[in-house]
Amino acid sequence: MSPRSGSRLRSSETPAPTPSPPSSSGPAATPLPSTPPAQPSRDELAALAGLLQAELAACYGYGVVGGQVDDVRRGRAAERLAWHALNRDAVSAQLSLAGQATAPGPAAYALPFEVDSDASGQALAAHLELGVAAAYADLVAAAGAPRRAAAAQALSSCAIAAQQWGAVVQAFPGLPERNAEG
Repeated sequence: MSPRSGSRLRSSETPAPTPSPPSSSGPAATPLPSTPPAQPSRDELAALAGLLQAELAACYGYGVVGGQVDDVRRGRAAERLAWHALNRDAVSAQLSLAGQATAPGPAAYALPFEVDSDASGQALAAHLELGVAAAYADLVAAAGAPRRAAAAQALSSCAIAAQQWGAVVQAFPGLPERNAEG
């Protein structure tokens, strides 16, 4: 029986991810499931650990962005912060379920540049999204099929968000070596 019919999930079934609410800044982005589809490989674990660090940094950074941008962009920043927080928690859960210890991120991060205006807040948001996109690209490369699809969808969401914040997004977001090939 499917989870939609109201039946209980058997221990071997993985619940479907809950879609996020529609966003005014683009198509709704579904967060990653918190339950891993299978025991991750060593490469997947490394990619998940890197992704967790990127999501932690994005959550911190969006707090800074929200304090600098105008009211309309502040709403978009809050939506992206919520999305990244959901994914941070899902990745942390996947690592924990795989037996990997996870530590909370640092209390503060060094920003890549001074953020003191609406324009620099937008630039930081674009920078954050491109950084998380690169971490998702690493996961896409390392993951097995069940996790790869969700990671690719998240990569796409980050690339769209980066573009909405003003970044020039390449044909292969998160893969600069592919973009250099032409």
